[in-house]
Amino acid sequence: MSEFLAEAIGTFILILFGCGVNAGTSLSKSLSNKSSNSWVVGTLGWGLAVTMGVYASGKVSGGHINPAVTVGLLTNGEINAISAINYISGQCIGAFIACIFIYFHYLPNWYKTESQDIKLGVFATSPSINSRWSNLLSEIIGTFALLFGLKFIGTNEFAEGLNPLIVGGLVCAIGISLGGTTGYAINPVRDFIPRLAHFILPIPGKGSSNWNYSWIPVIGPIVGGVMGVSFFSYLFEGLVTPYFIISLSVFILISILSYFEIKT
Repeated sequence: MSEFLAEAIGTFILILFGCGVNAGTSLSKSLSNKSSNSWVVGTLGWGLAVTMGVYASGKVSGGHINPAVTVGLLTNGEINAISAINYISGQCIGAFIACIFIYFHYLPNWYKTESQDIKLGVFATSPSINSRWSNLLSEIIGTFALLFGLKFIGTNEFAEGLNPLIVGGLVCAIGISLGGTTGYAINPVRDFIPRLAHFILPIPGKGSSNWNYSWIPVIGPIVGGVMGVSFFSYLFEGLVTPYFIISLSVFILISILSYFEIKT
Protein backbone atom coordinates (compact mmCIF):
# COMPACT_ATOMS: atom_id res chain seq x y z
CA MET A 1 0.00 0.00 0.00
CA SER A 2 1.26 3.49 -0.87
CA GLU A 3 1.50 6.35 1.61
CA PHE A 4 -1.10 8.25 -0.44
CA LEU A 5 -3.59 5.39 -0.14
CA ALA A 6 -2.79 4.87 3.55
CA GLU A 7 -3.51 8.53 4.35
CA ALA A 8 -6.65 8.43 2.19
CA ILE A 9 -7.97 5.38 4.05
CA GLY A 10 -6.99 6.70 7.46
CA THR A 11 -8.62 10.09 6.84
CA PHE A 12 -11.67 8.39 5.33
CA ILE A 13 -12.14 6.49 8.61
CA LEU A 14 -11.52 9.64 10.66
CA ILE A 15 -14.18 11.66 8.83
CA LEU A 16 -16.62 8.75 8.48
CA PHE A 17 -16.70 8.13 12.22
CA GLY A 18 -16.19 11.78 13.25
CA CYS A 19 -18.81 13.42 11.03
CA GLY A 20 -20.91 10.31 11.62
CA VAL A 21 -21.06 11.00 15.36
CA ASN A 22 -21.90 14.63 14.58
CA ALA A 23 -24.81 13.49 12.44
CA GLY A 24 -25.97 10.83 14.87
CA THR A 25 -26.08 13.18 17.84
CA SER A 26 -27.68 16.14 16.06
CA LEU A 27 -29.94 15.17 13.14
CA SER A 28 -33.66 14.78 13.83
CA LYS A 29 -35.05 11.25 14.19
CA SER A 30 -31.58 9.81 14.87
CA LEU A 31 -31.77 7.34 17.76
CA SER A 32 -28.44 8.60 19.10
CA ASN A 33 -29.64 12.22 19.23
CA LYS A 34 -29.65 12.95 22.96
CA SER A 35 -28.90 16.60 23.72
CA SER A 36 -27.90 15.85 27.31
CA ASN A 37 -24.86 13.80 26.31
CA SER A 38 -24.09 14.96 22.77
CA TRP A 39 -20.85 16.84 23.61
CA VAL A 40 -19.33 13.99 25.60
CA VAL A 41 -20.43 11.47 22.98
CA GLY A 42 -19.06 13.73 20.24
CA THR A 43 -15.62 14.11 21.83
CA LEU A 44 -15.43 10.38 22.50
CA GLY A 45 -16.55 9.64 18.94
CA TRP A 46 -13.89 11.90 17.43
CA GLY A 47 -11.23 10.45 19.72
CA LEU A 48 -12.11 6.93 18.61
CA ALA A 49 -12.26 8.13 15.00
CA VAL A 50 -8.67 9.34 15.29
CA THR A 51 -7.65 6.07 16.94
CA MET A 52 -9.15 3.95 14.15
CA GLY A 53 -7.74 6.22 11.45
CA VAL A 54 -4.25 5.95 12.90
CA TYR A 55 -4.57 2.18 13.24
CA ALA A 56 -5.57 1.97 9.56
CA SER A 57 -2.71 4.06 8.21
CA GLY A 58 -0.01 4.09 10.87
CA LYS A 59 2.07 1.14 9.66
CA VAL A 60 2.46 2.65 6.18
CA SER A 61 2.47 6.43 6.57
CA GLY A 62 2.72 7.04 10.31
CA GLY A 63 -0.98 7.91 10.52
CA HIS A 64 -0.89 11.69 10.07
CA ILE A 65 -4.52 12.01 8.79
CA ASN A 66 -4.14 15.75 9.41
CA PRO A 67 -2.29 18.39 7.34
CA ALA A 68 -1.34 20.21 10.55
CA VAL A 69 0.61 17.11 11.59
CA THR A 70 2.11 16.76 8.12
CA VAL A 71 3.18 20.41 7.86
CA GLY A 72 4.48 20.42 11.42
CA LEU A 73 6.69 17.40 10.77
CA LEU A 74 7.74 18.90 7.42
CA THR A 75 9.08 22.00 9.17
CA ASN A 76 10.96 19.72 11.56
CA GLY A 77 12.61 17.81 8.71
CA GLU A 78 10.91 14.50 9.56
CA ILE A 79 9.34 14.25 6.09
CA ASN A 80 10.13 15.93 2.76
CA ALA A 81 7.97 18.24 0.65
CA ILE A 82 7.05 15.56 -1.92
CA SER A 83 5.84 13.25 0.83
CA ALA A 84 3.90 16.10 2.44
CA ILE A 85 2.04 16.83 -0.82
CA ASN A 86 1.34 13.12 -1.23
CA TYR A 87 0.02 12.84 2.33
CA ILE A 88 -2.23 15.90 2.13
CA SER A 89 -3.62 14.85 -1.26
CA GLY A 90 -4.58 11.47 0.17
CA GLN A 91 -6.12 13.13 3.23
CA CYS A 92 -8.31 15.36 1.05
CA ILE A 93 -9.52 12.51 -1.16
CA GLY A 94 -10.29 10.24 1.80
CA ALA A 95 -12.16 12.99 3.65
CA PHE A 96 -14.39 13.86 0.69
CA ILE A 97 -15.31 10.24 0.00
CA ALA A 98 -16.23 9.82 3.67
CA CYS A 99 -18.55 12.84 3.45
CA ILE A 100 -20.37 11.21 0.54
CA PHE A 101 -20.85 8.10 2.66
CA ILE A 102 -22.24 10.21 5.53
CA TYR A 103 -24.63 12.00 3.17
CA PHE A 104 -26.14 8.75 1.92
CA HIS A 105 -26.09 7.00 5.30
CA TYR A 106 -28.25 9.72 6.87
CA LEU A 107 -30.24 10.51 3.71
CA PRO A 108 -33.75 10.37 5.27
CA ASN A 109 -32.63 12.41 8.30
CA TRP A 110 -31.66 15.44 6.21
CA TYR A 111 -35.33 15.81 5.22
CA LYS A 112 -36.52 15.52 8.83
CA THR A 113 -34.06 18.12 10.16
CA GLU A 114 -35.11 21.76 9.71
CA SER A 115 -32.13 23.55 11.23
CA GLN A 116 -29.57 24.74 8.70
CA ASP A 117 -27.00 25.17 11.48
CA ILE A 118 -27.34 21.51 12.50
CA LYS A 119 -26.87 20.36 8.91
CA LEU A 120 -23.72 22.45 8.56
CA GLY A 121 -22.53 21.27 11.98
CA VAL A 122 -22.51 17.66 10.80
CA PHE A 123 -19.70 18.58 8.41
CA ALA A 124 -17.96 21.73 9.61
CA THR A 125 -17.16 23.62 12.79
CA SER A 126 -18.59 26.94 13.95
CA PRO A 127 -17.62 29.13 16.91
CA SER A 128 -19.76 29.44 20.01
CA ILE A 129 -19.06 33.20 19.91
CA ASN A 130 -18.10 34.92 16.67
CA SER A 131 -14.80 36.60 17.45
CA ARG A 132 -12.30 36.39 14.63
CA TRP A 133 -9.01 36.59 16.50
CA SER A 134 -10.21 34.70 19.56
CA ASN A 135 -11.53 31.91 17.34
CA LEU A 136 -8.21 31.78 15.49
CA LEU A 137 -6.33 31.74 18.80
CA SER A 138 -8.46 28.82 20.04
CA GLU A 139 -7.58 26.76 16.98
CA ILE A 140 -3.89 27.62 17.36
CA ILE A 141 -3.88 26.58 21.03
CA GLY A 142 -5.86 23.38 20.41
CA THR A 143 -3.57 22.25 17.61
CA PHE A 144 -0.49 23.27 19.57
CA ALA A 145 -1.70 20.93 22.32
CA LEU A 146 -2.24 18.18 19.75
CA LEU A 147 1.21 18.36 18.13
CA PHE A 148 3.10 19.01 21.35
CA GLY A 149 1.22 16.08 22.84
CA LEU A 150 1.98 13.82 19.90
CA LYS A 151 5.67 14.61 20.21
CA PHE A 152 5.89 13.87 23.92
CA ILE A 153 3.78 10.73 23.48
CA GLY A 154 6.47 9.65 21.04
CA THR A 155 9.14 9.89 23.74
CA ASN A 156 7.42 7.14 25.75
CA GLU A 157 7.41 3.42 25.10
CA PHE A 158 4.05 1.63 25.01
CA ALA A 159 2.98 -1.92 24.36
CA GLU A 160 2.78 -2.88 20.69
CA GLY A 161 -0.21 -1.20 19.03
CA LEU A 162 -1.17 0.99 21.98
CA ASN A 163 -0.04 4.36 20.58
CA PRO A 164 -3.21 5.06 18.53
CA LEU A 165 -5.33 4.64 21.65
CA ILE A 166 -3.17 7.17 23.50
CA VAL A 167 -3.46 9.59 20.56
CA GLY A 168 -7.24 9.16 20.58
CA GLY A 169 -7.25 9.92 24.30
CA LEU A 170 -5.28 13.10 23.63
CA VAL A 171 -7.90 14.22 21.09
CA CYS A 172 -10.68 13.48 23.60
CA ALA A 173 -8.89 15.58 26.21
CA ILE A 174 -8.51 18.48 23.79
CA GLY A 175 -12.16 18.27 22.80
CA ILE A 176 -13.49 18.17 26.35
CA SER A 177 -11.14 20.83 27.72
CA LEU A 178 -10.57 23.22 24.80
CA GLY A 179 -13.19 22.39 22.18
CA GLY A 180 -16.11 24.46 23.47
CA THR A 181 -15.02 27.69 21.78
CA THR A 182 -14.75 26.64 18.13
CA GLY A 183 -15.61 22.94 17.99
CA TYR A 184 -11.87 22.08 17.87
CA ALA A 185 -11.25 21.43 14.17
CA ILE A 186 -7.48 21.17 14.93
CA ASN A 187 -7.22 19.70 11.43
CA PRO A 188 -7.65 21.70 8.18
CA VAL A 189 -8.90 18.67 6.23
CA ARG A 190 -11.40 17.77 8.96
CA ASP A 191 -13.12 21.14 8.44
CA PHE A 192 -12.43 22.42 4.91
CA ILE A 193 -13.17 19.25 2.95
CA PRO A 194 -16.44 18.45 4.79
CA ARG A 195 -17.44 22.12 4.42
CA LEU A 196 -16.78 21.79 0.69
CA ALA A 197 -18.85 18.59 0.65
CA HIS A 198 -21.68 20.45 2.42
CA PHE A 199 -21.48 23.09 -0.31
CA ILE A 200 -21.49 20.56 -3.18
CA LEU A 201 -23.82 17.79 -2.00
CA PRO A 202 -27.60 18.19 -2.59
CA ILE A 203 -28.54 18.35 1.09
CA PRO A 204 -32.16 19.56 1.32
CA GLY A 205 -32.56 22.95 3.00
CA LYS A 206 -28.91 23.17 3.90
CA GLY A 207 -28.32 26.93 3.79
CA SER A 208 -24.93 28.64 3.75
CA SER A 209 -21.63 26.79 4.17
CA ASN A 210 -20.28 29.80 6.13
CA TRP A 211 -17.21 30.36 3.98
CA ASN A 212 -16.45 33.60 5.86
CA TYR A 213 -15.33 31.47 8.81
CA SER A 214 -13.67 28.70 6.79
CA TRP A 215 -10.13 30.15 6.83
CA ILE A 216 -9.88 30.03 10.65
CA PRO A 217 -9.91 26.19 11.02
CA VAL A 218 -7.32 26.02 8.23
CA ILE A 219 -4.79 28.70 9.24
CA GLY A 220 -5.14 28.18 13.00
CA PRO A 221 -4.22 24.47 12.97
CA ILE A 222 -1.28 25.04 10.61
CA VAL A 223 0.19 27.72 12.88
CA GLY A 224 -0.55 25.71 16.01
CA GLY A 225 0.92 22.54 14.54
CA VAL A 226 4.17 24.22 13.55
CA MET A 227 4.38 25.89 16.95
CA GLY A 228 3.77 22.60 18.78
CA VAL A 229 6.52 20.74 16.92
CA SER A 230 9.05 23.59 17.07
CA PHE A 231 8.32 24.26 20.77
CA PHE A 232 8.99 20.61 21.53
CA SER A 233 12.28 20.83 19.62
CA TYR A 234 13.21 23.92 21.61
CA LEU A 235 12.43 22.41 25.01
CA PHE A 236 13.72 18.88 24.53
CA GLU A 237 16.43 19.32 21.91
CA GLY A 238 17.55 22.92 22.46
CA LEU A 239 16.80 23.88 18.84
CA VAL A 240 15.70 27.41 18.02
CA THR A 241 14.45 27.22 14.43
CA PRO A 242 13.01 30.01 12.24
CA TYR A 243 9.68 28.18 12.44
CA PHE A 244 9.75 28.44 16.22
CA ILE A 245 10.37 32.20 16.11
CA ILE A 246 7.78 32.83 13.38
CA SER A 247 5.02 30.68 14.90
CA LEU A 248 5.62 32.09 18.40
CA SER A 249 5.52 35.64 17.01
CA VAL A 250 2.24 34.91 15.22
CA PHE A 251 0.83 33.42 18.42
CA ILE A 252 1.75 36.52 20.43
CA LEU A 253 0.32 38.82 17.76
CA ILE A 254 -2.98 36.92 17.58
CA SER A 255 -3.19 36.91 21.39
CA ILE A 256 -2.83 40.71 21.44
CA LEU A 257 -5.39 41.16 18.65
CA SER A 258 -7.77 38.82 20.47
CA TYR A 259 -7.48 40.80 23.69
CA PHE A 260 -8.17 44.16 22.05
CA GLU A 261 -10.97 42.69 19.92
CA ILE A 262 -12.82 41.62 23.07
CA LYS A 263 -12.08 44.90 24.89
CA THR A 264 -13.58 46.94 22.05
